[in-house]
Amino acid sequence: SSKKTDNFLKIKHKMGSGNNDGSSPPNKKLRSDSECAKMYDGPEFELKCINTIRALSADQPSAAKSGHPGAPMGCAPMAHLLWSEVMNYSPSNPDWINRDRFVLSNGHACALLYSMLHLSGYNLSIADLKNFRQLGSKTPGHPENFVTDGIEVSTGPLGQGISNGIGMAIAERHFATTFNTEEHKIFDHFTYVICGDGCLQEGVSSEASSLAGHLGLGKVIVLYDDNLITIDGPTDLSFTEDVAKRYESYGWHVQTVGDVESGIKNLRAAVEAAKAVTDRPSMIKIRTTIGYGSKNEGSSATHGAPLKSDDLATTKKNYGLDSDSSFQVDEDVREAYVTNTKNLEVKQQQWETLYAKYKQSNPDKATELERRFNRELPVDIMETLPVFEFGKSSPAATRKASEACLNSVAPLMNELMGGSADLTPSNLTSLKCSGDFQKDTPGGRYIRFGVREHGMAAICNGLFAYGGMRPFCATFLNFAGYAMGSIRISALSKFGVIYIMTHDSIGLGEDGPTHQPVEMIESLRAMPNINVFRPADANEMNAAYQLALEKHQTPSVICCSRGVVEALKHST
Repeated sequence: SSKKTDNFLKIKHKMGSGNNDGSSPPNKKLRSDSECAKMYDGPEFELKCINTIRALSADQPSAAKSGHPGAPMGCAPMAHLLWSEVMNYSPSNPDWINRDRFVLSNGHACALLYSMLHLSGYNLSIADLKNFRQLGSKTPGHPENFVTDGIEVSTGPLGQGISNGIGMAIAERHFATTFNTEEHKIFDHFTYVICGDGCLQEGVSSEASSLAGHLGLGKVIVLYDDNLITIDGPTDLSFTEDVAKRYESYGWHVQTVGDVESGIKNLRAAVEAAKAVTDRPSMIKIRTTIGYGSKNEGSSATHGAPLKSDDLATTKKNYGLDSDSSFQVDEDVREAYVTNTKNLEVKQQQWETLYAKYKQSNPDKATELERRFNRELPVDIMETLPVFEFGKSSPAATRKASEACLNSVAPLMNELMGGSADLTPSNLTSLKCSGDFQKDTPGGRYIRFGVREHGMAAICNGLFAYGGMRPFCATFLNFAGYAMGSIRISALSKFGVIYIMTHDSIGLGEDGPTHQPVEMIESLRAMPNINVFRPADANEMNAAYQLALEKHQTPSVICCSRGVVEALKHST
């Protein structure tokens, strides 16, 4: 990391220690240009890069007259460190399979992500930044994976992104286990997540984070933007728990950085320490100031509204930038990022050379890998699906037919990976061809999600976003309601997750109305870009699986009965 830092800054430097205990917020008085330069313990050019990101991220909401400048201004030091020193990525090949994944879980801070994509050389121009939040633009009001190169997942509903990142970490570990060789480590990267207080208040993140700790996912690193502010006001109105202790109880490696405004040395060290812990996921709790440098810094006023023009001008002046310029990126800042990107493209080409050698030594594995990342189904896979003859096959519950279909294709579709929310014996989703994915058995394809329906679906979105995976997950149809937020993201993101929902009946007997999915089918069918199948017998289940597997840009919900149903005479 130190070598990379020197390359980016073109100078060597020594940084002071700074407060690292997180015990109190940073000084929130407005700093003048000279005061900023004086108090920053690090190279002036490093601060200039960070302030350029802050101003660029504040300019976008101002141009749109709508948006969220506060979080990007506070998180700019994190973003600068990640994109200039830590992460490996390739703007010329955004889908490079060994890139570090980055997820902005607090998606309202997307101006920050767009700034970084622009500076790093992705297909995002200043004109695109000026078109922020406009209809049809490449810079929508929350990140959308199908609109903008470099966006891994669609975030905005809080808590989804961190959960997606955990799915990506599962995928990386599984791929590294099943495809890497002693000579060729073609999967070897991290997943980085920036999240905020809101993400950690949402239950979905708790579900996913708990599972991540159980699985010991050491390749996911979460940078928690601890800015003490929610929309309603200070976090102490509703959120006073010790987040660090909560995550330690999940089994995470947790560090605290008390200040990134007076320097990023401590953050740099924390990231390096997190990377060194390979048996636990990592969280770095980072104290920031929302809207840093503005008149209303440290208050909810900077969260969801552009800075007023006079405040924006004064803030830029305090940053040492031209108060009259908008979307200012000085040539030295641009050149530093261009140079960094060129170095990263060399790394990507070195990986391509490694992969060519891997392909020569492991042609079957390489062929399988390319098929999977191209979203191609195995040849004649549909021929393996069972066919039932009327009058000869015994009547059965359609969940039994689903079990037969799932296990007929799973041996040939190694990308089929998933599990159940602690209902495997009822959902009948166990994979007979594979064991469990656990901390000590990462080559397994069956995930024991536990009673975590929402987290389960969000993790499956992350698995699909990673590439080369076709995730499935299961619960009772009525409990699709618990997972609905993530199912909606599947549909919006064009992620072909397969949802197997059993016990599709209002006649569930002793279970009573709490388990009867009276309205659930209508709720799902009202959603755009989702296929809801309700097979009436085994042959219709065969057809449902065929369509679900073929439609990789559309999630499918396969609804299955618990009770026995008779075969239909003319079904195919």
